[in-house]
Amino acid sequence: MTTQKPTISGQTQSGFKYVLKKKDLNNFELFEALSELQDNPLLLPKVVLLLLGCEQKKMLYDHVREKDGTVPIEKIEKEITDIFKQVKEIKN
Repeated sequence: MTTQKPTISGQTQSGFKYVLKKKDLNNFELFEALSELQDNPLLLPKVVLLLLGCEQKKMLYDHVREKDGTVPIEKIEKEITDIFKQVKEIKN
């Protein structure tokens, strides 16, 4: 009998490395925020926090941060989309 790892690790196309807890992917609050995200883009920060936690959220922001200090919304969207695509491939 094999034991499943409690985490999923990966790297986005831009090079951001992440580790997700499988239990966090099964969080109804994350599911709910994702289901409402298209109608309410203001939920993106909540999705990022629920998916990555505080520490990795900061790491992601630093990863996409521009030289002027801004964190572009479209880059965060791209990274989160990439993470979910990879997780879906792993789960299938």
